[in-house]
Amino acid sequence: MKFVDEFRDPRAVRELVESIKRIEVPRVRLMEVCGTHTMSIARYGLRELIADRADLISGPGCPVCVTPQGDIDWFLEAARLPGVIAATFGDMMRVPGSHSNLEQERARGADVRVVYSPADAVELARRNPERQVVFFGVGFETTAPAVAMSILEAKGDGVTNYAVFCAHKLIPPALKALVEAPDLAVHGFILPGHVSAIIGSKPYQFIAREHRVPCVVAGFEPVDVLQAVRMLLLQVAEGRAEVEIAYGRAVSPDGNPRARAIVNEVFDVTDARWRGLGEVPASGLAINPDHALFDARRRFDVTPSPAVEPKGCRCGEVLKGALVPEQCALFGDRCTPRDPVGPCMVSSEGACAARYRYGRAGGAA
Repeated sequence: MKFVDEFRDPRAVRELVESIKRIEVPRVRLMEVCGTHTMSIARYGLRELIADRADLISGPGCPVCVTPQGDIDWFLEAARLPGVIAATFGDMMRVPGSHSNLEQERARGADVRVVYSPADAVELARRNPERQVVFFGVGFETTAPAVAMSILEAKGDGVTNYAVFCAHKLIPPALKALVEAPDLAVHGFILPGHVSAIIGSKPYQFIAREHRVPCVVAGFEPVDVLQAVRMLLLQVAEGRAEVEIAYGRAVSPDGNPRARAIVNEVFDVTDARWRGLGEVPASGLAINPDHALFDARRRFDVTPSPAVEPKGCRCGEVLKGALVPEQCALFGDRCTPRDPVGPCMVSSEGACAARYRYGRAGGAA
């Protein structure tokens, strides 16, 4: 299959690994900032293949995982309201709130529906005009355009019983918070391919220019990731700090201007709270006043109790690269995919889920 098989070719992988091992640099720490990269690295054993040259650590690249406890609790409260249909992507169903999750709320009688796109949630509202449909808008720049389009569709069609609880996050401000953290020692970033297809590579330039940290935008197959690692190690060896693209088949420096225009039409940039990072300035999206009718925060009078973090869960530290999943005392014992304590074990893009599913070896904090 074009653009898949050739990026999984074992010979190409072996050649890249040998090339990486020939680069003379001290062992470095490289952070991937995408949950799909996290899964790919674990699935194909890439961490172990290059362990003598680089430690691959996971950052805040899982949108489900970085959603703070308070936002999850808000949506759980909204799902309990009479006449409400709560619509969400499937990976949010088992994410723990302070006292419950969406799967449990559905078992107790709440009308919680799994949808495959925001457009499906609009259609739910269209088919149920007597009900209020609330969609849980979670994700990075990748999914924000589709959520914005759903609001524009509902507005254009007069579907006024549709609303979005917007919990969208922006990656570059989170990276700024990471590189400015005094306790983070990262020598390079493997940048997210999906996000970068929307925003391009230019928004990351400050990382290389101001902080002298090399960056490479990568695709998701084994060859993609190893190409990015090789490019990062060459930057380190040559004393360079640049933003390079190793995913040219999908990413350009300018990204997708049309998608960004749709986002800008519906959302304003705002401060946002991230699990693990805390409050990060200008790192979130909020529905702007022109589309306030579709803002669930404005529409519903919901005030959840103060959030309670899962006891013993160290997901926040995993998300900022302070430790690897195996260093959490709950990992693989009290916290498993079948009975998760924290979101990093629930999400299909979570670092803990990846390590549990594909093996627990490799990587150092």
